[in-house]
Amino acid sequence: MCDMNGRDILDPGHDVGRMINTLSHQLKRQMCIHESEDSLKTNMQRLVLHYILFQSLQRDIYQKDVEKEFQIRRSTATGTLQILEKNGFITREPVKEDARLKRLVPTEKAKGVRKHILENIRYVEALLVQGIPEEKLAVCREVLEQMSENLSVDEKRREEITDHE
Repeated sequence: MCDMNGRDILDPGHDVGRMINTLSHQLKRQMCIHESEDSLKTNMQRLVLHYILFQSLQRDIYQKDVEKEFQIRRSTATGTLQILEKNGFITREPVKEDARLKRLVPTEKAKGVRKHILENIRYVEALLVQGIPEEKLAVCREVLEQMSENLSVDEKRREEITDHE
């Protein structure tokens, strides 16, 4: 089977999805090295808490913001936020204008691990880009963004087909 450019997509040398999946697993293992220090068990929990901690300094943050930022389904966001709430890192506060809407607010416990989370993310980011020239990183970011967009467009197309059936 070939892609749109005539390349054999079953050739392991061109298996981009497998490479991304492998990299994702490596990232998860790297981020979990220090998990006992902050009781956050997954990379997603760390990233979501980091997002809430820093974005909430500038504006109110809601579950929809988390879903959009991380391109995750509502159920995934709900599960992650429930764990963060259960472990005392965030609270959900009702909004006066709409009681159904809950603002995500970091707790003092979350603020206490902010520095550790930021250091860990910076450390892993530095590892990821070590020895890669800025020009290549720019191309990599552009390609990854395009891949994400390709998947998002296809996901929306599939949802539309499902909705019409």
